Formats: sequence, structure tokens, C-alpha cells
Amino acid sequence: MNAGFSTELLDQLTTPVLLLDEALQIAHVNPAFCAWVGMGARRWLKLKLEHLGAAALVTLADRAQAESQAQRIDHLVFRPLPEIELSAQAVVSPLRMVGPYRTLIEFRLRDDAADAASRWPEALSATLKGLAHEVRNPLAGIKGAAQLLARRIHDSDERRYVEVIESETSRLSDLVERLLDPKPERALSSVNVHEILERVRLLAEADAAWSARIVRDYDPSLPNIIGDQDRLAQSVWNLVRNALQASASEVRLRTRIEHGVSLGERLYRLAMRIDVVDNGSGVPEDLTAQIFLPLVSGRAEGTGLGLALTQEIVREHGGALSFRSRPGYTVFTLMLPLEAA
Repeated sequence: MNAGFSTELLDQLTTPVLLLDEALQIAHVNPAFCAWVGMGARRWLKLKLEHLGAAALVTLADRAQAESQAQRIDHLVFRPLPEIELSAQAVVSPLRMVGPYRTLIEFRLRDDAADAASRWPEALSATLKGLAHEVRNPLAGIKGAAQLLARRIHDSDERRYVEVIESETSRLSDLVERLLDPKPERALSSVNVHEILERVRLLAEADAAWSARIVRDYDPSLPNIIGDQDRLAQSVWNLVRNALQASASEVRLRTRIEHGVSLGERLYRLAMRIDVVDNGSGVPEDLTAQIFLPLVSGRAEGTGLGLALTQEIVREHGGALSFRSRPGYTVFTLMLPLEAA
């Protein structure tokens, strides 16, 4: 295994991925690839890339190594077996680390669901503006009540929860105003991700009361990232709230550094991984393919906007959002770029 390179992370992706060795033989396939082609990993390991029925991939792999940068083909016809014909966009990235892996190929599927997801902001514009109108006045009332309550509370531990109410209503009020009257995007700034997670933890503790335990599992060596603190807080809070609503009794907030991560069309030497891990009921199996689409929810009272918004925020920051789930164990992973390769 490459030093610092995590095939476990690749196995969490919902997009098909191949890892090649120096001879352009397949050295690792993730479960999404196996599901896509309908055959297990053993069928593909040690197979040369040229035998997959896509000559363009060999050309791109050679070029990626020669030029030391990722290559992309938008319309690849892929015939892994004579009876199977698939199409996708493919990104071929060189890996320059110690170990057996030299090339990473990610297949990006274009289907109705993906197209719908890419167009969701436009499709939901009117809905979001209507929602913003509905919540504007209640938010103002909550903020006013919190300010009055703050004057009567002198205990520091209790007061911090009131301060959370004030700061969150201010943040949501700002979001509402931006939805109703769009303005130029705010400049990004240096952000401490653990400050964001602590803010989310306080919200979760207040929301869950004694029904769930919020556990920290932080890597204290993580550097700051460049981003929008409020938007990132919103993205993580959406994931934690979903976990609580899935009857989780424990939610773990975990941060780690990852090496050699492909995000979009670029390979990053360093990336930040934020995991929200819970022991709730999990993502319903019939929703796994559409879980990031707007208006898709596993709960009758759900809006289906939280995960779609989280994915949009992560993409704004150049990152990626993925998940794996079974009853009793669900992990949503945010990958955010730190340092380009």
C-alpha cells in the first residue's frame, strides 16, 4: 500500500475507481466499480488496462504519467467484457508516492439522477425563497427572546447555550436574507475546523438533550482551511441532525488528514477528512442512489434539502461528500482540499 494512501477511503466512494500499478495492471478496485460492472474484484485484479476494452484509457494513463497531471475524457465508451458496454466520464490521475500504485482512474457516471443533482439550485430557487419568507419572522422572534433571556441568566454554563441560540439565529437570518436578496459571495477566510465542530456539538447537545452522546475524535494537528465558516458549520450540522433524527444514541465527530486524495479533476497531496459517524437506523437501502438529490427524504416529515445543501457547500469548497451506511453504523465523510500535489 502506498505510504499514507488509503484504499479504505476509495472503498467508501460511490463512484467507480481503479488503481493501477507501474505496468498499468489493475491493483485495486473499489466496491462501486464492482457494482457498476456487475462482477467481483477478483475478476479484475492483475488485468492489464489495455484488456478493458477502452484504448483511450491507456493513452490517458501514459499521458498522465508523462505530464504529471490528471487527464480527462468526457465521453468514454467502456467495454470491460464483450457483452457489457458502459459509458462515463473518466479522470486519470498520476500518483507520485512510494508504493505499488501509480495511477488512479475515477469513472463519473452521467445519468438522470446526476443531471438532476447538478441542476438542483436552479430547480429549487422558488421553493427556497418561499421557505425563507416563512422563517424570517419566527427567527426574529427567537433572537429577541434569546436576548431577553440572556439578561436573566448569569450562570456561565447555561449562558453559553443562550449564546448559541443567538449566534445561530443570526446566522440563519443572514442565510434567509441572502436567499431573498442575493448578494456577492463573502470572501473566504482562514477557518479552524474544530471551532466549527465544537459549535455543532453544542447545537447537537442542546437538540438531543440526554438522548444521544456527542463524542469528539479530533486530530489536533490539523491546519486551518480557507472557507466560509457559517456554510461549513451548516453542512456539518445537517449531517449531525440527520443522525439524531435517525435515532442515534451516539454521534462521533472525527477529523483526520488524508494523503493523495483525488477531488474533482485534481490530485491533492493533503486533504482534510471530517467524518460524522452514528449508530442510528442508517440510510434506507432504496434511497442510497438518490440520497443527495433535493426533496428526497427517508422521513415523512423530512424536507429532503439538508443533504443536497451539504453537498453543494462541500463542492463550493472544492471538496467531496460520500457515505456508507448499514443499520447501526453510518459514516458521512467530507473531504476538503488542503495542499495540491
